[in-house]
Amino acid sequence: MSRANASFLRTLPGLPVLLPTTAAGLAVVGAAIAVRVMAEQPLYISYPPPNHQTTAEQIFLIGTAPPEGEVYINGEAIERSPAGHFAPSFPLQVGENQFSVRWEDRELQVMVVRNSTAPIMPDGINFAKGSLMPSEPIARQPGESICFEAIAPADANVSVEIANRTISLLPESQVVSLPENNAVLTGDNQPKIQEVAGQYRGCASFDTPGNLGVPTFRLELEGTVSTQAGLGNIEILSPDRVEIAEVTVESGIARTGPSTSYSRLTPLPRGSRAAISGREGEWVRLDYGAWIKEEEVQVSASGAPPRSRIRSVRSRSTDKWLEVLFPLEVPVPVSIEQGTQKLSLTLHNTTAQTDTIAFNENPLVDRLDWQQVDEDRVRYTFLFDRAQQWGYKLRYEGTTLILSLRKPPQLSGGINSLAGVTILLDPGHGGPEDLGAVGPTGLPEKELTLVVSNLLRDRLEERGATVIMTREGDEDIWPAERAAMINKLEPTIALSVHYNALPDQGDAINTAGVGMFWYHTQAQDLAAFLYNHLVEDLNRPPYGVFWGNLALARPSVAPSVLLELEFAINPYEFEWVVDPIAQEQLATSLADGITTWIHSQD
Repeated sequence: MSRANASFLRTLPGLPVLLPTTAAGLAVVGAAIAVRVMAEQPLYISYPPPNHQTTAEQIFLIGTAPPEGEVYINGEAIERSPAGHFAPSFPLQVGENQFSVRWEDRELQVMVVRNSTAPIMPDGINFAKGSLMPSEPIARQPGESICFEAIAPADANVSVEIANRTISLLPESQVVSLPENNAVLTGDNQPKIQEVAGQYRGCASFDTPGNLGVPTFRLELEGTVSTQAGLGNIEILSPDRVEIAEVTVESGIARTGPSTSYSRLTPLPRGSRAAISGREGEWVRLDYGAWIKEEEVQVSASGAPPRSRIRSVRSRSTDKWLEVLFPLEVPVPVSIEQGTQKLSLTLHNTTAQTDTIAFNENPLVDRLDWQQVDEDRVRYTFLFDRAQQWGYKLRYEGTTLILSLRKPPQLSGGINSLAGVTILLDPGHGGPEDLGAVGPTGLPEKELTLVVSNLLRDRLEERGATVIMTREGDEDIWPAERAAMINKLEPTIALSVHYNALPDQGDAINTAGVGMFWYHTQAQDLAAFLYNHLVEDLNRPPYGVFWGNLALARPSVAPSVLLELEFAINPYEFEWVVDPIAQEQLATSLADGITTWIHSQD
């Protein structure tokens, strides 16, 4: 699993990450580690860690003991694999939960604290701590709705005073909470409705530009009045004062809202410019609707918002790429949408004056269409004569946008040859701080992924492929560094190798199988093909193919897939994961699947 999820996996037992381990040398090393842990500690708990805290309603205890005899948790005998591994789940009450784990005369104590997710209620006739919203300075357009929230005692009269106005906040009887994104991995992602008392909300709009100041929240109950200043200044932007944000990083991360919890949009190439239409904390909103961190842009004043016209378009060919040039007056924001046999590029804040496009016949693109979607957006749609797309990238040279479309690999040799193909393998995790998921014996995912990646590398090279490894040893490499390697080296395909785990709410015993994660449409077919191939060829349980916003699936220069090759935390699958023969079979099957898929696209 990617380092982006590593901190999460250190507090849970892992997330999307999965792979078998075996390599003549390394498989033995992994087995030796497992044996050493068991020898030193006949009864061993690999998860949860000491003093673990969670908000989940249940927890699994992962560990191992010699297969002879019984393991008891709080006096109850538990299910174990033939090798003695276990991972039973237990319900949690809010507060401290004590578990006593015993095998023969050995006993371990495990404490898990379940924290409540209920809103913090106020103490007396006051507002609950941290409940006043907005919680940061914000700026909005004239006439745009601004909403206020607070938690206060039930049956109180609650209002907000700002700019000589009083906005009433009305009580909410129900709150709908959405589970975390990872809940989909355990099949429990439905909204939950909570009956509440003390949640107040209200919205208002302001037409006059200017600094409105900090709102004052007021509550009245049983003749007692309490007031509290808000946490953020509120400003209404003037249409006469235009601020421009220019992207200063190589790839600006545009999002649907003002925090990293919101979804990513198409990254903005360096130099992209747009007017600022709002602010919230450290985020600025661009006029086409996306939010971006202020640290990724340079802000300046302007007499008018950036707008561009576009006339002619032309293409040129390089060794590996077809480049399409869009001459603009201003580097405008862009969006990319991939589909089956097509790719659409949208230029925001742009009006077409196009009469001629110089787009020569080529074996990659069947046709280029365009349309003015509305007065501020022009869309160009590339239609391909084959379904598979091999990658794309965006950059500005001056005010000219260059969209590069990857050409298919030039294969040489027979159906079992990978000559002419470059494959990047990323053994997930690494280093002392990024173990990844941890199996029942304490064997970390980082060792399993390196073993299988080395085995797979050898088999791919035997078929003529050029193989690039993101790490050769126990190295600590951040996901962004691994993704940067993909973008720089531009392999034919990129595979990030992992073993899987689950959030606390999951069922570690009854969840098993192969999983694949893709982000760009161009990687979906590869992910689905390898998934089906492994499930059928090795007779492994199916877990699923997922769209996933993961760092190692996001590079667009090549089809990039994150592989989850089994659950390291499942007591039964772990035996398969560490079996050297199974690891050899896995590497061979993966190499076969990659070879077959590559040739099926020719």
